[in-house]
Amino acid sequence: MTYDPYNPKQPGDPYGQQPGQPYGQQPPYGQQPPYGTPQYPYGYPPQPKSQTNAILALVLSCIGVATCGVTSIVGVIFGHIAMGRIKRGEEDGHGMALAGIIVGYVVIAGYVLYFAIIIIAIIAAANQGVR
Repeated sequence: MTYDPYNPKQPGDPYGQQPGQPYGQQPPYGQQPPYGTPQYPYGYPPQPKSQTNAILALVLSCIGVATCGVTSIVGVIFGHIAMGRIKRGEEDGHGMALAGIIVGYVVIAGYVLYFAIIIIAIIAAANQGVR
């Protein structure tokens, strides 16, 4: 048997008591809302905190694979900015900011290693012709 919040007389309810207010309706003036209903005395509930810097950190770090690591540097910077704001409680997204920092550093290290190998190969090829 299902409960119908809009029908005051329920089957099996010998007293015909009025059920609690359905979700989303305000109680009559001067009455307290049912227990468990969130109350915000100053209007709307607080808005969720933004994650803009954390999202930018992750996206720019991932795009760095295609841009030779240039945007990964910016992604790491945004990641550190986001981590600072997260510690101060101004922003959410700790996981995304941390992932952006890690991916950014890995991409930067990969490109530094790649360019170092290219430079060593060029120097080795130039020295082979001198002998």
